[in-house]
Amino acid sequence: NIAGMGGGEDVDQTAALAALLPGYAAFFAPAVDLAGPGGRRQRFGNMIFSRLPVLAFTSRILPRPADPTVIHMPRGVAEALVETPGGPLRVMTTHLEFHGIVQRPAQAQALRSLYGEAAANDRRQPAPGPGPYRVLPAAMGTAICGDFNFEASEDSYVAIIQPLAGGTEALVDAWTARYPGRAHDPTCGIHDREQWKQGAHARDFFFVSAGLKPRIAGVEVDTRTAASDHQPVRLVLAD
Repeated sequence: NIAGMGGGEDVDQTAALAALLPGYAAFFAPAVDLAGPGGRRQRFGNMIFSRLPVLAFTSRILPRPADPTVIHMPRGVAEALVETPGGPLRVMTTHLEFHGIVQRPAQAQALRSLYGEAAANDRRQPAPGPGPYRVLPAAMGTAICGDFNFEASEDSYVAIIQPLAGGTEALVDAWTARYPGRAHDPTCGIHDREQWKQGAHARDFFFVSAGLKPRIAGVEVDTRTAASDHQPVRLVLAD
């Protein structure tokens, strides 16, 4: 019922993607929005599609520490509060920096902090007010997905699942929670060996707040499609 993705889009491609998923509401959060050839905008960011009601949507820009030795670009997070049969669910999707070994760890830490901030606001909601100050129902939990551009052996992966302070539930890797002791199915390098010379490996994950762990009914990777250099990952949460 909910899909998230990251990638480069222009205005026409955004509409085309939405047309491929009839019945889904599309929410696009560009991290990059540049003037392109012929007056077209060149955009790169994250999208969330949902067949369920979306109570709120927002986007955040992740840090981008300066480093003149490599190419890098702005990166962001798309965030939706989705009304599910089991209660409101926060869904976040992102695409972290690939080239920069300085930017990616900073972005992973920021993602962890954004989750912690949102969870804290769920526990200690602000005073209600009119219009955009309206207080929405607290999320029952959070699911974060995307192309993280790190592997499970890297420090950035470990940083995301470390305990958080102040009573905030830790994030857990949904795959590891569902299949303890089993290596992640590869999510890239299966069909594209030109870009991914190291071969098949995983760098696309679902992290969920610990309270959602009992609801994980399935985590699957579609390793057959060659539509992208990355493979689709599907998380199923029980109501």
